[in-house]
Amino acid sequence: GDCHSDFRKFSTDNFPEQKSLSHDDVVIVCGDFGIWHDTKEERYWLKWLNDKPFTTVFVDGNHENFDRLYSNEFQVVDFHGGKAHKIRENIYHLMRGHVFEFDGKKFFCFGGASSHDIRDGILDIDDFDTPEEFRETVKDWYAKDKWFRISHVSWWKQELPTQDELAFGLQTLIRNKNKVDYIISHCCPQEIASFMGFTGSDCLTSWFNMVAHTVSFDRWYFGHYHTEQAVFGKFICLYDKIERIV
Repeated sequence: GDCHSDFRKFSTDNFPEQKSLSHDDVVIVCGDFGIWHDTKEERYWLKWLNDKPFTTVFVDGNHENFDRLYSNEFQVVDFHGGKAHKIRENIYHLMRGHVFEFDGKKFFCFGGASSHDIRDGILDIDDFDTPEEFRETVKDWYAKDKWFRISHVSWWKQELPTQDELAFGLQTLIRNKNKVDYIISHCCPQEIASFMGFTGSDCLTSWFNMVAHTVSFDRWYFGHYHTEQAVFGKFICLYDKIERIV
């Protein structure tokens, strides 16, 4: 589940199984991995994770810096049958709509989700007459404990997919005869989210409804909701738990 740049859940104490792993073994993060701002702290933790004995892969969530993720900073590479951003030698971002093969199993991966913590709005500096007016508004909103984020600083519109990305995902599934072993995402089909108590739908959760009804799969793993819950034995929400699946 979600890391938000805090990778201590992969410490040896929390994840002792890693002692017997190699870089041929893959650990999947179901979104909100935590590519944020390029800081000394982030570089430290990415090196720490990269030095682990396993390979880490992730789908994007809603709390990623998409300006960086989609920039030239990270090379797009062929990876296990799909396309991925190479974050470090042993860390990869699984791009939306691709099928990857790990250990002989097919994984359809599609990141993204709507942010839950923006009910009071998104602030964009381009909407203000002066930088000072923008800064005063940010300070005022913080003082009032408003739920908001700042465009290109803590929120990016790419958290939800484009129609082209959705169309590409469908084409990928059709090429695979609408049959995969696992689906990996950040949010989940709206029918499942509603069952868990999250009723606000968007273009992605609605699209996932269609995928759930048309694609044959064994299990669907996702994060986003910060809980551990299995729904109908087939839809698995993970947060801190690390589950072996193959």
